[in-house]
Amino acid sequence: MTESTTSPLTGLYKPTQLARLYYGPGSVKTHLLSTLPTPTSKAFIITGNSLATKTPLIKDVEHLLTSTHHAGTFSNIKQHAPVADLDRATELVAEDSAIDTVISIGGGSPIDSAKAISHRTHARTGKWLYHISIPTTLSAGECTYMAGYTEASGVKTGVSDEHLAPAVILYDASFGLHTPPTLFLSTGLRALDHAVELLYHETISEMPGRVMSINAAAALFKYLPLYKADPKNVDTITQLQLAAFESLGFRGTNVKGGLGLSHSLGYALGSPYGIPHGITSCLTLGHVVKLKAAADQGAAREVARVLPVIGGKASGDDRKDAEEVGDRILELVRGLGLEKTLGGYGVGEDQVGIIVKRATGGLEEGELFDKVAALVKGLY
Repeated sequence: MTESTTSPLTGLYKPTQLARLYYGPGSVKTHLLSTLPTPTSKAFIITGNSLATKTPLIKDVEHLLTSTHHAGTFSNIKQHAPVADLDRATELVAEDSAIDTVISIGGGSPIDSAKAISHRTHARTGKWLYHISIPTTLSAGECTYMAGYTEASGVKTGVSDEHLAPAVILYDASFGLHTPPTLFLSTGLRALDHAVELLYHETISEMPGRVMSINAAAALFKYLPLYKADPKNVDTITQLQLAAFESLGFRGTNVKGGLGLSHSLGYALGSPYGIPHGITSCLTLGHVVKLKAAADQGAAREVARVLPVIGGKASGDDRKDAEEVGDRILELVRGLGLEKTLGGYGVGEDQVGIIVKRATGGLEEGELFDKVAALVKGLY
């Protein structure tokens, strides 16, 4: 793992295997067939029940593929990708040896599920599935080569391999039109979570990593309120889809491990208590930024770079400026109508210690435990 430093300015960026990214309304209809790896490819669709039953999107894609390329559809992927669903979908793919492509349509759960199915297929057959991703949220799961899913115990786990990064991403605003606005907005906060936490990751590259994270933050602060005012504007949707890619698409394959405390808390709160990851970012990010600003001079310096692009004025005091970024994130969450509490999700205060232990890698006491516990208590 190669660290990045600012004095001297050094680092490393290793891109994923992403080969093509199309964007704009109608891009699926225009480009899907041309992105298949071969003229005889067979594709299996992974998606969720709502998209399959409440929108025309899945039928439209099946129609585009025709019987020549459509090998089947699994439309029962649930939030946080339960392992039982992965088991069933993997068995369906295994039944047809001609399948060489998986198409994920939806948010983070279908995308991660498609990656996990490819990982399992490789374990069985030695071949990776070619992954085409059509995202309908801003969670940016299409930007990574990690796949998270939920064990039977309710705890999130996952797999990671550079071969799991999608080869093609299709950001089609006409698909985003079918996403419930609250879900689209909350996953936009998840994208902001990626962007901010990458800024203080010790191995993220300056260029394009941090630079694109700052661009992502600027775009998300600008376009999320515009989307809330008019969720049918396809240009706004496209700008937000590109911002989601900026937030995580330049992480690179050299950045290992978790992104930061807000993400760790998100995993501790998400699948164990049934809270969507977009909402966990709404809960935690602003508070984590303020904690990091006070406790970590290096993190404060990097986060402070965001302030001028989200409407603030740099004071020259990194800690003060980074804390203001945290406050502005909390203001954004409130302005979007996304302010939530743990109590509202039925999480009892007796769970604080368990949540902190999960989020901190097993800590049960100490200064960091106390600080994170105070943060979590403040979410009630």
